[in-house]
Amino acid sequence: MTSPAEILVVFDCDGTLVDSAHNVIACMQKAFQEAGLPIPDDLSIRRTIGLNPDVAVRDLAGRPLSFEQLDQIVTGYKTSFFHQRLQIDHHEPLFSGVRRVLEGLAARHVSMAIATGKSMRGVNAVIAQHGLEGYFGSLQTPDHNPGKPHPQMLEKAMAMAGARPDRTFMVGDTSFDMMLAKNAGCRAIGVSWGYHDEAELRESGAERIIDHFEELIGVVEAA
Repeated sequence: MTSPAEILVVFDCDGTLVDSAHNVIACMQKAFQEAGLPIPDDLSIRRTIGLNPDVAVRDLAGRPLSFEQLDQIVTGYKTSFFHQRLQIDHHEPLFSGVRRVLEGLAARHVSMAIATGKSMRGVNAVIAQHGLEGYFGSLQTPDHNPGKPHPQMLEKAMAMAGARPDRTFMVGDTSFDMMLAKNAGCRAIGVSWGYHDEAELRESGAERIIDHFEELIGVVEAA
């Protein structure tokens, strides 16, 4: 068995660590409404979670947008999400088992990182809300990277951790995460509780799909 110290586990955020679908849908629909454009349905928005906001908006619009329209919707979405976080009842709950797995990987000296379509501000808010400071060696977001499935986020995470692609696991809930892993030469682990179904995860490169977060410990120990 390879020493756990040589392993890097990189997590997606929305749909993998936290359940944020309701918030994303509400904010995206509000942004389209304020721009005077047709409001995308819930399912369509769920399928774009994980993409950079500008890419998601283009996909959801279903027609070409001017730069001004794109900027208005993306800015409206981000602003709405920021104000939503300030509400007393705002919550993006951790999925079951997340904290136990992070603690277990840390105890095994496994390096961890996040690679997400969420903004750095949003990721930091999730970490602060749930007291996850200290677990992640790097946070890779669209603020300083191309969006998924471009490999740069994983490449930077590996460089910072000193990890090899064949010992790096990308854990995510969408085909974008699996393609990101494939493009970076890493191992792709899908989770069944997120926003894309099992068939899509396998077709896009998942070598394994876990139904419970705790299964990830066994995946890492078997590496």
